[in-house]
Amino acid sequence: MAYASSVLVDKYLRTRKIPSTACSGCGLGMNHKIIVQAIAELGLETQDIIWGTSIGCAGRQTFGTWKGDGFAGTHGRVYAIARGLRVTLPPEKKLILTVGDGDAFGIGLLHLIHCARSNASMTVVVNDNLGYQSTGGQFGFTTPQGAKTDSSPYGMFEHNLMSEGMDVLDILKAAGATFLARHVAMEGQAVVETMKKAISNPGFSLVHMPYPCPTNFAARHLGSRVQVNIYNWIKDHAAPMGQEKPDTIWRTGIYHDARGARPEFSEHVWEAVNRIRRTGRL
Repeated sequence: MAYASSVLVDKYLRTRKIPSTACSGCGLGMNHKIIVQAIAELGLETQDIIWGTSIGCAGRQTFGTWKGDGFAGTHGRVYAIARGLRVTLPPEKKLILTVGDGDAFGIGLLHLIHCARSNASMTVVVNDNLGYQSTGGQFGFTTPQGAKTDSSPYGMFEHNLMSEGMDVLDILKAAGATFLARHVAMEGQAVVETMKKAISNPGFSLVHMPYPCPTNFAARHLGSRVQVNIYNWIKDHAAPMGQEKPDTIWRTGIYHDARGARPEFSEHVWEAVNRIRRTGRL
């Protein structure tokens, strides 16, 4: 059941933070609404969720909007904080982290890998605006090959985590993540359904969500800040897995689903602690 934006805002978000301070036409609001829509369809309340954010565009626009409990981490460290919280929180509490591509796949990648390794129950939503847009539009770890940016005026040519057959989701799968997906927000309800599975996973979930940045990425790569142009460009370069075209950049859908296949981190820790308390040994 799709909920009206006003209903979602009134129930889950701090109205003084709406509308956000995002640039005109920024796609981050679409990503944010998809998460809140999934929460509503799962029947969860504000007290069921702890919401964490990082810095950059993704952190700045989602920090403080959640009516319930939340926290902000320094650059790349929100995953370490969340992993510690996971041990102390009741298992029924959900952890949702909204982060950017630089935070997740750059400075925070090692912490992210350890969350996946330990299968700590949390849902990481990587809002990817294809570079460091909050600092002027430099290229990043998932910037498409050939893209013109503030730091690649002739086209981005470095090897990165989404080029030449490499996919950052492969790294996280190998590290032990139990649910991985990628979507662009324009896929609508399909993204909501995936997000519900991610949030419900009793383990580590990550959803990679590229989104449009008209102000920096579009202005440099497309030569225009007309919002519809960057929305159409991202939509045209995304395709469901199995339906890829030669110019497809993002294969979308559920990339890896192994929910329930591995012990969850906090349960594993507490089982060991209680065993030591009873017997004095592992």
